[in-house]
Amino acid sequence: MAPTPRLAAELTSQAVAAYLRAHPRFLADHPTLYRVLSPPQRVYGERLADHMAAMLRAERQHAAAMAEQADDVLAAGRAAAGLTARVQEAVLVLVRTDNPAECIAAELPALLAVDAAALCAEGELPGARPLPAGSVERLLGTRAVLFREAGAEAPLLHAEAAGLARYDALLRIPGEGPAALLALSARDPWTLDPAQGAGALTFLGRAVAAALGR
Repeated sequence: MAPTPRLAAELTSQAVAAYLRAHPRFLADHPTLYRVLSPPQRVYGERLADHMAAMLRAERQHAAAMAEQADDVLAAGRAAAGLTARVQEAVLVLVRTDNPAECIAAELPALLAVDAAALCAEGELPGARPLPAGSVERLLGTRAVLFREAGAEAPLLHAEAAGLARYDALLRIPGEGPAALLALSARDPWTLDPAQGAGALTFLGRAVAAALGR
């Protein structure tokens, strides 16, 4: 005969109580369980006081973790919005310029809050820094934007700014003509953070292509 629900609950409670008695450090070793336990209504003695304190500590840690996660999400959102606004300003400047390569090198770094920007191409492109054949494909593959720690190609892509280029973002410049990219460099990881999203920089690459008449 199967036990009634009430009897089954009592047996389960007895088993839990027996297990905890046999393993007195179980809750101490699994502090996250305190978050799902109901606290005693009153504190009787030091041991229950310790358990109450452990439950409060677990809840505070959880609340702090949730607050930190929320701050990270908000910061990423603000950074992405800031990058989008900076790209919009850069596109407006590109629309007005008669010399895209010079505009990229002289004006885009301040507008995008990066240390340097350079137009690079595998063939003849006015004002572009020359790249060996196949470089764009090797660096970008099929991607429109690549965020990374600047590697051995830093002198090739960033020239005199290579010493500051700890991080860079490479933007494919689509269109006809020689394969080309826009290289942005920065000293800190937050300026060129993948969490900010690649959409705005993908659009910037297209804007550069339009300015070049590609």
